[in-house]
Amino acid sequence: MGGGDEYNSLMISVLFIVSFLLSMSLTRQFINPSSWLRVMDHPNERSLHSVPTPRTGGLAIMITFFVASVAAVLLLDLIISPILLLCALAVMAISFLDDCYSVSAAIRFGVHLAVAVVLVTNGFQLTALELPGVSWPWHNAIALLVSSLFIVWMINLYNFMDGMDGFAAGMAIAGFSCFALLGWQAQHQSFIIANLIVVSAVLGFLLFNFPPARVFMGDAGSSTLGFLVAAFTLWATVDNIFPFWVALLIFSPFIVDASVTLIRRLFAGERIWEAHKSHSYQRLVEAGWGHRKTVLYAYLLMVLCAASAWWAMQATIFFQLAIVAGWVGIYTLIIIKTGELARCHEHQN
Repeated sequence: MGGGDEYNSLMISVLFIVSFLLSMSLTRQFINPSSWLRVMDHPNERSLHSVPTPRTGGLAIMITFFVASVAAVLLLDLIISPILLLCALAVMAISFLDDCYSVSAAIRFGVHLAVAVVLVTNGFQLTALELPGVSWPWHNAIALLVSSLFIVWMINLYNFMDGMDGFAAGMAIAGFSCFALLGWQAQHQSFIIANLIVVSAVLGFLLFNFPPARVFMGDAGSSTLGFLVAAFTLWATVDNIFPFWVALLIFSPFIVDASVTLIRRLFAGERIWEAHKSHSYQRLVEAGWGHRKTVLYAYLLMVLCAASAWWAMQATIFFQLAIVAGWVGIYTLIIIKTGELARCHEHQN
């Protein structure tokens, strides 16, 4: 191995270790009662927590991500789009303002849409509908619309799903780790390192967020992680690292729960923009599973989804279709059983 390779390997290792330590240190600082960035999340009737808890842990994740990404570009000569980083910064900024001052939904969605359009018009877009063995090219206008809506949906979807100790952090670690693994298979160093920076930053935060959580990531963390899921997915499709449907499978524990819950609430005539406790994970916690048991089973589901996505990339089209069909069946069963358990608990009380 040449001296340059040894230097790069050493710098990459140092980068990940420093990212983890920086995130851990910042999270610890934001928990400190003396911290001026210690914004509290006070429980209400729709919360799963019962005591006021700091919700600025997401700042630790995102500050670490930005610092480490810039360091990677400068020290390792990687290519991480500055537009992507600036858009992520905009999402974090409006989300942190919402954490502190409750910004109106219209302003938040306006910023989300503007960020999506900026990213998509700078080359991050789905140019075709991709399914196992099938790719249907789209007109540019459709590509712009679908890609922008995907970004806005993932920003808000991830925020919707951040309602249980260790949940959103666990999904980020499983999902971005699988992204990095697929990037390694495609020999795309910039994509690998960008994803592992996210993993390192979230790991430092999870030390304090695993149930019982001492800190939450807040909208600044969850919304920006959702943006990064969408942005990295589009990055992967543009650079042919993996197809769009593989990313959907990896993050399906969040995508399925949020989407099914949204549809259920629409049919029930509920105000979908209001806070609620009808996600599957919330119903399990309320039914007596508690945070720890629910999140550990969720971690198992996340790892299995990531592993099946990795396997699908090595499999024939027939087995890819079989994997997708298998997960449709598994999620259908999970939704049915969760509903039965929740109804049983309601009848007992």
